[in-house]
Amino acid sequence: MKLCISLDLPTAKQNLDLVKNITNVELNKEIWLKVGFRTYLRDGKSFLEDIKKINKDFKIFLDLKLYDIPNTMADAAEDISKFGLIDMFNVHASAGKVAMKEVMNRIKNIPNRPLVLSVTALTSFDNDNFRAVYNEDIDTKARKFAIDSFDSGLDGVVCSAYESKDIKSSTSEDFITLCPGIRPFGEDSGDQKRVADITKAKEELVDFIVVGRPIYKSPRPKEIVEKIINTI
Repeated sequence: MKLCISLDLPTAKQNLDLVKNITNVELNKEIWLKVGFRTYLRDGKSFLEDIKKINKDFKIFLDLKLYDIPNTMADAAEDISKFGLIDMFNVHASAGKVAMKEVMNRIKNIPNRPLVLSVTALTSFDNDNFRAVYNEDIDTKARKFAIDSFDSGLDGVVCSAYESKDIKSSTSEDFITLCPGIRPFGEDSGDQKRVADITKAKEELVDFIVVGRPIYKSPRPKEIVEKIINTI
């Protein structure tokens, strides 16, 4: 299991200060940083370059959830893959198999291409609200989306911890599950509905846990990161 830290603070400086604060964590574990829609829209590619200047060993997950017509998604995926800065990005599984296959076909020959995940069901959904949009229960549709993604050649999915084990059993144990909504030690769930702690994530065979507020809202974020890594 690997830790992915959300850089969701209001300014580039605050996010980069957080990166600097955790850069000397004295543990031999790979740390990933999630750059989301708000941060990337505001701070752009130069922000990614600034992260690598602080610590070139930090891995970057660009969380833009691409969702458009197949060719436009593939164009964006190709540009992202050619940045040379991104280690993982994501698309929406609900864009469909044609779009996901087009993305993977477009980037397959790019050296050291990023990992590509698809979003199944956002962790802000509860089952009633999900059903209102997709006309199926979360567990059922997340599984179907995961199988579509696996068949399309993607590397994994974004899902809640509660779907991880089922998705792996329906695809492959090597199919990556990245799970937001992780409250490592039972912290407040905030606007997330399907949250889990580290113990639950381990039980569900989660590959990446995404942690944001419990780290960046702490007065001692480095200590929280070290505690999480020791626990996982």
